[in-house]
Amino acid sequence: MPSFYEMREQGDTAFDPSIEAKALKSYVVRYQPVEASGPDWSQADLLTDFSSPWAPGHESRTEFRALWDERKLHFRFDARDDTPTLGQGTSLRQRVLESDRVEIFLTSDLSLSPYYCLEMAPSGESLVYRASYYRQIDWGWVLPGLAVSGQMNARGYTVHGSLPMPVLRDLGILHSDSKRILAGLFRADFCQTEGGDIVRTWLPWVPPGTERPDFHVPTAFGVLELVA
Repeated sequence: MPSFYEMREQGDTAFDPSIEAKALKSYVVRYQPVEASGPDWSQADLLTDFSSPWAPGHESRTEFRALWDERKLHFRFDARDDTPTLGQGTSLRQRVLESDRVEIFLTSDLSLSPYYCLEMAPSGESLVYRASYYRQIDWGWVLPGLAVSGQMNARGYTVHGSLPMPVLRDLGILHSDSKRILAGLFRADFCQTEGGDIVRTWLPWVPPGTERPDFHVPTAFGVLELVA
C-alpha cells in the first residue's frame, strides 16, 4: 500500500490517516487522576528523544512528560539551557517567536487541515494559533481552557500546562472511540554568539525528513497513546 504521503500527493482523499498512524513513533501517556496539588510527574513516562537532523551533534537535553485524566491532558517540558533567550518584542507574538521555546502541534488527521499549535516560551507566554497545510495560519484563533506556566532555573527552564479533554474532543483531536492523539513535539533552542548573533537550532521529537527545518509537515507528527 502507498504511504499516506504518496496518496496525499496523488489526491486520494479516501485514505484513512489512522492506518498510517499505526506506524508512527509513539509516546505513552499514562492515566492519573490529578489532585489540586498538581500532577505527580514521577508517574509519567520520560521522553528525551529530541534531536536536530539539521545540526548533528548539537546537544540540548529536552525532557517531555504527560499524564491524563477525565478532565485534562497534562504536559511538561524540562529544557537544559545554559543560554536561555527571552524575546523583547512589543507584542506577544514577537516575544514568543524571538524566545527559546517548546512547542506542541495537534491535529485530527495527517492532512493537517486544520492543525493546532502551541508555542511556549520559558516565561510561560504562549503563542496559540490554528493553521492548515501548508502554513495557512490563523493568528486570531483562541484555544479555550489552555493553562500554561513557565519557570527559569539554574539548569534551563520548565514549561508545564494542561488542555481540557472536552476541548480536544470538540476539535476532533481526540475521537470518542480512540485513545490516540496525533501530535508533534518540538523545541527551538536559541544561542547567542560572542558577536551577538542568534544561532537557532530546531529539535523535533520525530525527524520530519525535510531538507530544511520545518515542523509544519505531516512527517513531523507522532502519536500520543493514552493508556489507562
